Amino acid sequence: MSKAPPQHSPDRLSARRRWQVAIALVVLLLIVGAGLLVRGWHSPPAAPVVNHSYAEALEQAHNGKPGAARVLYQQLTRTDLSDIRRAGLISELANYPSAQALKILDGDLKRPAPLVQQTAIGTLIAIVPDAQRSVLIGPLLDDPDQSVRFAAVRALLGLTPDDLGLYFGAVQDGAEQYENTLISQPPSGESQIQLARLLVSQGKTEKAFQALDLALKLEPNNLQAGLDQVLLLDKQGQSDQSRQQLGRLLEKHPQSALLQHALGNWLLRHQQNEYALLALAKAVELEPENTDYRYDLAIALHDLQQMDPALRQLEDILQRQPANRRARTLLIQYWKDTGQLQKVQVLLAELEQLNPDDPALQQGL
Repeated sequence: MSKAPPQHSPDRLSARRRWQVAIALVVLLLIVGAGLLVRGWHSPPAAPVVNHSYAEALEQAHNGKPGAARVLYQQLTRTDLSDIRRAGLISELANYPSAQALKILDGDLKRPAPLVQQTAIGTLIAIVPDAQRSVLIGPLLDDPDQSVRFAAVRALLGLTPDDLGLYFGAVQDGAEQYENTLISQPPSGESQIQLARLLVSQGKTEKAFQALDLALKLEPNNLQAGLDQVLLLDKQGQSDQSRQQLGRLLEKHPQSALLQHALGNWLLRHQQNEYALLALAKAVELEPENTDYRYDLAIALHDLQQMDPALRQLEDILQRQPANRRARTLLIQYWKDTGQLQKVQVLLAELEQLNPDDPALQQGL
């Protein structure tokens, strides 16, 4: 009699099924893991960790708080900033120069965003010497956006042929295109001022005068057009006519801080320094928050050996604008000149807290 085949016990069948399920799970996990690994090879790198918000970084940089440069650079690594927010941060870089800042600005010059590019141009003008400017800005003379090209022309027009180097011809071509564009537009005070400045840089003085005359005909109270005439007359050696034009403007607008400041500069150019101080001080009195006017007053006071008042003007600027690097570095230099090394050390320590990579620190200001 044949024997029936042996029956597997329920326990053995259950164990086998558990092993089959376990093996299937392992294979599945290996497949998923391999997929994720391959995907990781092709996906972009993770965004850098940013520890401060845009508002916090902007406030810290604008108000000159310790660590400002670090958080500003960090914020500019973000890829999700709008153009207007990025431009706001870039404008603050003028007070925080460094190799890292230049790297950021160079990248933003290449960014296809006209607002960002033009803001980067303005910041570079503030922190880069003339001889280096054309290397960074020159490529934008071929930018597809017209406003960017013309911003590059304005930034490079005042440079010497040696500073422009290979970009000399491109700047001349860009200036001609810019001139034709301004001429073809319906005239306005601002467009004629821009045209006059462009014409002056090309040596076309008579046409520049005509453009400024048209600007004042269109906008009789355009003070900037009137002041550009004053400056152009002065540069042409027509100092009497220049003075008379400035006098007419002041007679109409005696409380204009802009005109008082211009009068001070005119007097400085004509070696009437003591009278210049009165006009520069008047400009500061009319616009106490204008730190550019205070800065110029400080320099004029220093040149007349009035050191204490000059120092006070620079200290006032830093009280109002702790991030103002230009005022801080000049104040450091003035304190060094007077032998106040303890105050120099304090100011240098504050500068290091703001931006440890500041070139002034590297050069031992």
